[in-house]
Amino acid sequence: MRNLMIVTLVASGLALSACSQATQDQAKATADQAAADARAATDQAAADAKAAADRAAAEAQAAAGTVAADAKAAATDASIAAKDAAADAKAAASGVAKDAKAAVHDATAPDKK
Repeated sequence: MRNLMIVTLVASGLALSACSQATQDQAKATADQAAADARAATDQAAADAKAAADRAAAEAQAAAGTVAADAKAAATDASIAAKDAAADAKAAASGVAKDAKAAVHDATAPDKK
């Protein structure tokens, strides 16, 4: 009976040790998994932030390109309008000069009677 008692105590101690080791192993595995999950979440957040920054940069570049194209078109339109206005002014001035020349001629020409 004494041997049985000793064996029981030793077995109980070993069982407690085994449970304690299993608990420690489980705790380590849980901590390792939590660390891996945190790394994965951090990597995903960094990738998402980079993608958002890339999208924002592309949109800003596209907007800048649109503004530049609009400004170029407006400048072209203004140039065409200025050339048209100059041509109109030249034609009007030429007509006025011809009319003035004819008026001077009529005023200074001898009468044709």
